[in-house]
Amino acid sequence: MSSTTRTQSRGAIVLFVAPFLVMFALFFVAPIGYAIVESLFAVKSSGLGFGPPEEVFVFFSNYVTALTSSSFLESLGRLVLFSLIEVPLMVVTAVGLALLVDSAHARFGKAFRVIAFAPYAVPGVIAAILWGFLYVPSTSPILQVLGGVGIDISPLSSDTVLFAIANIALWTFAGYNMYILLASLSSIPRELFEAAKLDGAGEWQITWQIKVPLLRPSIILVTVFTIIGTLQLFAEPLVLRPLTTAISSDFTPNLAAYNQTFAQGNPNLAAAMAVIVALIGFAFSFGFLRFVNRKENRAW
Repeated sequence: MSSTTRTQSRGAIVLFVAPFLVMFALFFVAPIGYAIVESLFAVKSSGLGFGPPEEVFVFFSNYVTALTSSSFLESLGRLVLFSLIEVPLMVVTAVGLALLVDSAHARFGKAFRVIAFAPYAVPGVIAAILWGFLYVPSTSPILQVLGGVGIDISPLSSDTVLFAIANIALWTFAGYNMYILLASLSSIPRELFEAAKLDGAGEWQITWQIKVPLLRPSIILVTVFTIIGTLQLFAEPLVLRPLTTAISSDFTPNLAAYNQTFAQGNPNLAAAMAVIVALIGFAFSFGFLRFVNRKENRAW
């Protein structure tokens, strides 16, 4: 290959990649960098507190304030508990839906795909409002029927509110994750299934011994996406908060950052909280991938 051809090839690659890099830098790298910079400053009044406010460099003071705040630490613990509930439920549900749609015995497969994916097209705020009507006894026909037969359920109580929020997030994103897994299932050669049937394998054996093992990379991807998604929990508790006293202004780290910015007027502390959540997300995601890679290496 001549040098001119190489130059043209590299130019074409740069031309195709450049739009993504520009958007990535503007809408991902730049906001993170700005948040990190802002987290290192604080607004203080000069002249013994009587002068105009000005930004001063405080290094890691905002991080110390956040990590020594009992309410923020409780919100982090609550978020970890939510992740422990949501991640397994999401993965199992998405895998189950994908296998069901892909099954040779599944009827109305196309219609079921649309129905499963439809909640993803609904904005999170709207979904939370709709579920809120079903969670309040005075407006929920389901709870009213259950109450009529002596079964009193309060989804928004302090004991069950996390499960109520997890339910909203589950059905909002299960269809999206199902499509990721369906794409992987459709790429598996059908000859494998036919050969397995000739060897006497049933549908159940084909599912667990062929489909699920070959879905492993996509299941890992869905798990990472779900971990990242759980750390972004914000819209659902914000919308449901007026309906229950179980959701405080700092129920999640993102709500705490929102409260610090718009209610307390302290965006610098909010930036530090956001950076902490981002670091936790990176740690969880890469920690999970490292664990999976180690397990695969041991298997080999």
